[in-house]
Amino acid sequence: MRKMFITLAATSALALGACQSPEADKVEDQAEAQAEAIDTQADAMPEGPAKEAMEDKADKVEEMGEEKANAMDDNGEIAPSETGIGDTQKK
Repeated sequence: MRKMFITLAATSALALGACQSPEADKVEDQAEAQAEAIDTQADAMPEGPAKEAMEDKADKVEEMGEEKANAMDDNGEIAPSETGIGDTQKK
């Protein structure tokens, strides 16, 4: 569910014409690739707390990449800290 919200927020930002610098895009892309690799590892694990921890780690890596890219170049891109929703946000 969290990934779906993050994906929808990112898609909405792109649809509104938000653009990041190439450097910020690269940072975000690297974080997404790292998160995808962690997710792949989690998919190979049996159900349980360890798998959930890996999935949470992947979510956090992706979110932190979005935050770092946003901090580098805030041109309308919506970061989790701006919505208050995300794994690294205080609840």
